[in-house]
Amino acid sequence: MDFKAILVATDFSECAGAAFTVAKQLARQFGAKIVLLHVIQQQVVVRVAEHLKVKPEGLLPAFREEAQQHLDAFLKERCCDSLEVTSMVTVGIPFQEIAVMARDLAADLIVMGGYGRSGRGPIEEVFFGSTAEKVVRLLPCPVLCVPWESPAVKAENPP
Repeated sequence: MDFKAILVATDFSECAGAAFTVAKQLARQFGAKIVLLHVIQQQVVVRVAEHLKVKPEGLLPAFREEAQQHLDAFLKERCCDSLEVTSMVTVGIPFQEIAVMARDLAADLIVMGGYGRSGRGPIEEVFFGSTAEKVVRLLPCPVLCVPWESPAVKAENPP
């Protein structure tokens, strides 16, 4: 396989950081570019808007700006030296947005944490499935799910 474009989905969790570390290693090995994607969950925007009694569209600029700041900090914290890395923020249902962006960007590989900040417990995971699982089912390209305790991450970040 030859990877030219690697899409990394992040929710800013430690597991997503581990996935990004693995993606950097693969990008170096294959000379690939990385696109770091964060999806703002549409239902969160709607709930906050309902609570504040405003239209969701009015909140989106602030949500996007905050997400981009988190992406910038995420990248700064994880030194990317000579790698070509771009970041993107979208709004929607995470697994759907990841699939759409993967297709739009012609990603050769999706890298994501095996679990993140869904806030769901094991019972909900069984009934609803994880974002990673849904992405695997939707996309024809390889999807690499990285556990937080990945050996590749430990090798790059020794204690």
